[in-house]
Amino acid sequence: MEEQFTLFPTDTELETPTEQTTSEGVESVSFRDLVPEIDDTGYLTHAVFAYPAKFIPQIVRYAINTYTKETDWIVDPFAGSGTVGVEAYLCKRNAVLFDLNLLLNHIMPLKIYSGKKPLNEADLFRRLATMQESNHRFIPDWSNVDYWYAPEILEVLSYYWGFVNNMDDDVFASIIKAALLKASKRFSNTEDRTPKLARSKRKLNAIAELLKENWREQLDEMVHSLSLKTLRSLKDFVMYTQQHYNENTPEIQWQGGVDSSYITVPRECDALITSPPYLQAQEYIRSTKMELFWLGHTEEEVRELSRLEIPYRKADRIVQTETLDKVREMLTRDDLCKRLDSYFCHTVNALENAMVQLKPNAAACIFVGNPRIDGIMVELWRILAEYFTERGWTFEKVYEDRIKTRKLFGARKNKNPDGMKSEFLLILRKRATCQTAALPRGPVLQDAAARAPDPKTFRDSDAS
Repeated sequence: MEEQFTLFPTDTELETPTEQTTSEGVESVSFRDLVPEIDDTGYLTHAVFAYPAKFIPQIVRYAINTYTKETDWIVDPFAGSGTVGVEAYLCKRNAVLFDLNLLLNHIMPLKIYSGKKPLNEADLFRRLATMQESNHRFIPDWSNVDYWYAPEILEVLSYYWGFVNNMDDDVFASIIKAALLKASKRFSNTEDRTPKLARSKRKLNAIAELLKENWREQLDEMVHSLSLKTLRSLKDFVMYTQQHYNENTPEIQWQGGVDSSYITVPRECDALITSPPYLQAQEYIRSTKMELFWLGHTEEEVRELSRLEIPYRKADRIVQTETLDKVREMLTRDDLCKRLDSYFCHTVNALENAMVQLKPNAAACIFVGNPRIDGIMVELWRILAEYFTERGWTFEKVYEDRIKTRKLFGARKNKNPDGMKSEFLLILRKRATCQTAALPRGPVLQDAAARAPDPKTFRDSDAS
């Protein structure tokens, strides 16, 4: 499928890291080897939506199996594409998910679909056939939409989205929307294999050549095939869960469009499993704004959320640890110092806000990399370990997972052009006397939940 829809040439390449050093006291592992039952990171519904820097399910599954038991509650304040929620559901755990990105509200109902109605492929094909004759139009609330699309492609997409936005809000509408999101990006002027929106001469030339061909047929075939693939993934998901569950199904609660630093976690939890945004790769709203606009969100909503992404907000306190202070001393640029302070301020704020609701002896499993800033390596796991152990948490261990392959994007400037050689799973254990507490900070997103597209906030997993 991936090869079938590579319509445009890319300059990506797979590279194998060669660095072999391991920090003292770090246990080197391969989570893919430790969790052999998952042989595909996109299995079941994990690949239904595209999302930058996804949390691979093997790591989540290992943390769930090792640090939780059935019916436990897990919290993830950086939910992203919902990997923790899906794995929690599959492993009979409950979960509470938060994320700044409103896309979470659209992702989760489909990724943990548990409807009882049979998913008939013929019903899907009838919807798709009707879509091609649609006379409803939908133009995103996006002043730059013409910049990102050839006029004839935009016109066709506007009718397709007009149709799906006028459909009954059922699982078939969600399936077609997921396919249209991918197709709308692939047939745009952006480099669709890179995370952020970026026009290039190469992609513009590719679109120009495509318009000389049967591009409408290719668009329809892509939407048709992706929709069918998603429907079959949902059927596999339902079949798997029906085989493994009796009556009680896990409860997965989610809320997108909120700042995890301020939102109230509604209950005590038995574990935290999360992967905070990386130091130099935090622009998830900007990376997914094309999708958000097509899904009906406004420029005002997207702009407000974008301001709360880590590179664009000020630190309201300075986090200090021995390792972090050394990095700060080596930086010679004020802008990079401010970015470093902002990153640790708001990352720690969100972690503390969630960790205060963990039960005594609960594990906090935090997955991070070690990026570079101005050529200086920043050991995120070590800084977080220092910060929380100073506040009464017990450092249990840290795992290093070597990155076997990674995709590099040569068409854009990369803050870490050589990539990261490893990623780390930090395990902290909460003592009864921990000082961790949510700081008395006023909410920034006072009405974020009200603006969300009514996911029936903190709904259960039966929603479709």
